[in-house]
Amino acid sequence: MKKDLGVIGLAVMGQNLILNMAEKGYRVAAYNRTPEKTKEFLTQETPGKGEICGYFSLKDLCASLALPRKILLMVKAGPAVDQVVEELLPYLNPGDIILDGGNSHFSDTERREKQLSERGILFVGTGISGGEEGARRGPSIMPGGNREAWPHLKEILLSLAAKTDSGEPCCTWIGPGGAGHFVKMVHNGIEYGDMQLLAETWHLLRSLTSLKEEEIAETFSAWNRDNLESYLVEITAEILKTREPGGKLVLESILDSAGQKGTGLWTSAMALENYVPLTLITEAVFARNLSSLVEERRKAEGIIRGNLLSSPAPGRGLTNRGEHPKDKNQDQEMVEALGQALLCAKIISYAQGFLLMRRFSEEKNWSLEYGEIAKIWRGGCIIRSSFLNRIAEAYKRDPQIESLLLDPWFEEILYSNQPGWRLSVMRAAQFGIPTPALSSGLAFFDGYRCGRLPANLIQAQRDYFGAHTYERIDRPRGEFYHTRW
Repeated sequence: MKKDLGVIGLAVMGQNLILNMAEKGYRVAAYNRTPEKTKEFLTQETPGKGEICGYFSLKDLCASLALPRKILLMVKAGPAVDQVVEELLPYLNPGDIILDGGNSHFSDTERREKQLSERGILFVGTGISGGEEGARRGPSIMPGGNREAWPHLKEILLSLAAKTDSGEPCCTWIGPGGAGHFVKMVHNGIEYGDMQLLAETWHLLRSLTSLKEEEIAETFSAWNRDNLESYLVEITAEILKTREPGGKLVLESILDSAGQKGTGLWTSAMALENYVPLTLITEAVFARNLSSLVEERRKAEGIIRGNLLSSPAPGRGLTNRGEHPKDKNQDQEMVEALGQALLCAKIISYAQGFLLMRRFSEEKNWSLEYGEIAKIWRGGCIIRSSFLNRIAEAYKRDPQIESLLLDPWFEEILYSNQPGWRLSVMRAAQFGIPTPALSSGLAFFDGYRCGRLPANLIQAQRDYFGAHTYERIDRPRGEFYHTRW
């Protein structure tokens, strides 16, 4: 019997997606360029009522598939995708569908979709979030590209996707061209911001309170409810509790150099190229870059002095830091402040991500449905959190709202939690603790709500040294003037 779907690429994500499909009752054709990998995978027990068959040539894989053929690529983003597509083409017919489930750059997806449409092949760039567990149990799926493919894919992808508590699938058609991979890229940018915010908050809890490690872990567990409830807060609490056999926290043995695969950098690059102030997410990318300078930072620690407001004193292995308070009441005040700061800055991170999506949607006529995007991020994906429901509600109230910060619910949350945010950033500055994401988020917030910024001086400077001209507040926009300074 013909197979429902082919999957090329049997790394962990590919394998888990296949097992997910088989569990849902689909017949899957599996292929990997290394035959041994295919053979090894086939030794696993097939879950559910589905079927998994391995193939050792692309010709045989394609011949096994029902028409129109549906082939999911789970290979490394970049040239490997183009190579596999070229190898597949001799065995495909017009109307067949190729899905790219990797983290491809959306511009590559747009190019491939256009080139393949000229040959009658339907190409779909499919963002998939949730990691290994999500792939196995249900990820968030963001397909976009050739719309003609969606009727053939809808049932399968909705079946594979994570489900919310109310049973809604975390998958929807995103839009044309590279829209699916673009939205996945922004998702990953928000993820960078979220992770950096959690790391900074943990750093501040260790440095500005006398809480023990177990108490800090419990603090994150307590935060994982109401507005701060999220997958990343949940796993952070688990990480902070996990110990090695000898009793030492695993976290203490991990080198403080964060890796990255590029999607956060892409998000920031797209924002910079299109004049979108994605400050918090970009600072999160820069923070990872700074963390990689391990040897330089170790050297600088012994040379560069911080002129702090209180006497420097080491604490918990952190040098060049101010002495943290020992009073339990002060500890509680700081915990409450940091909870407020984390919530506010997370809102900024999401708001900036949606700001970038709005800019691109307008420029490319994608007609992105922001409320629907928020909904499909509620389950399966890495940034799933409770206030995604609030984001969906905000766009339901006003689909054209310029920023989430203008929505009444978010405005009230930011207003009422602002004191703790400001206190946290102030304390961090006083004691020399780096908080690039928390601080840049607050600066963005204050800048966005400022009706008159000092940019008029910058325009005057540009006009002075380069005759770049300027607009006037007492004249219509679009009229430009020059002063002989």
